[in-house]
Amino acid sequence: MMEATSSSAAGGRPDDQKKHKPKGRPLAAVTILISGAVLLVLALLVSISVGSISIPLRTVWQALLHFNPDVNDHLVIREVRLPRALAGVMVGAGLAVSGAVMQGMTRNPIADPGLLGLNAGAGFVLAAVFALYPNMSYNTLILYSFIGAGIGAGMVFGIGSLSKKGLTPMRLALSGAAVSALLSALAEGIAVYFKIGQDLAFWYAGGLAGIHWTQVKIMFPWVAAALIGAILLSRSITVLSLGDEVSSGLGQRNGLIRLGGTVVVLVLAGAAVSAVGAIGFLGLLIPHIVRYLVGVDYRWVIPCSGMFGALLIVLADIGSRIINPLQEVPVGGLIALIGVPFFLYLVRRGGREMR
Repeated sequence: MMEATSSSAAGGRPDDQKKHKPKGRPLAAVTILISGAVLLVLALLVSISVGSISIPLRTVWQALLHFNPDVNDHLVIREVRLPRALAGVMVGAGLAVSGAVMQGMTRNPIADPGLLGLNAGAGFVLAAVFALYPNMSYNTLILYSFIGAGIGAGMVFGIGSLSKKGLTPMRLALSGAAVSALLSALAEGIAVYFKIGQDLAFWYAGGLAGIHWTQVKIMFPWVAAALIGAILLSRSITVLSLGDEVSSGLGQRNGLIRLGGTVVVLVLAGAAVSAVGAIGFLGLLIPHIVRYLVGVDYRWVIPCSGMFGALLIVLADIGSRIINPLQEVPVGGLIALIGVPFFLYLVRRGGREMR
């Protein structure tokens, strides 16, 4: 489904590719992972502390280590804020890694779950499910989200492939915009007809409010399995990102790698979208930053992207509550403030960042 945008060997021979890689990148990646883990723990503590009612960090620590159900703050921390923070980690890591995998497989610098129709496809199917089966369990809902993400991506890549020139970054962006607009309009039509506009509007805004332990427990095995799968595929994705001719010449089965990568992307994006709604641009932004810092070896790009993505979502969620504690700003809107200018920058550059 996810065809490479070009079959030329963009990086030349593997030996030539190594000559252009900056030295010391593995050390930089390890440093990023360690420092990122420390910052993520601190961000999680702050995320649990802030809100419409601020809770001292000392109370947060006590609730985590010595939970007392008779203390109201402890109940708020355990039942409301902790699952919200953990969901943010999974969603951020999932969206960032799915973007990294998509960009590596397609060699397209603007590949992102939101831009390539996955969010809109999941939204369309979820709107139909909300309308026809309002009491469906979240465990089943997440499966429909996977199906919807696959439908959206399939339509984008199918339409983009109709041109004889193949899937250029600009053509992929245009087909993604057209498919996303179509599926979003259909979803809104369903919302108006079945009077579920408020539920769908909350989903489109994108946010972590309302996350419960049930969603966290169901999301965790899906996201964990897909992240492990992405790490296992990381070396093959690095080879694939050099071009089809190079990877085929090295004996790699590109079709099988793309199939595995597609499954990973659909699971990560589908799980995230079903839980928090349409949060775009994170999967576009994070992999570019990570490649700039650690190079193009996806054995480092994927785990570092997961760390950066988790940290960005948690920080954005903190910001959404600090800006307006009583009526939270959508997390998706805050990330879009960064993502949209970066997307326009990539389009202007013509994709030269994916070297």
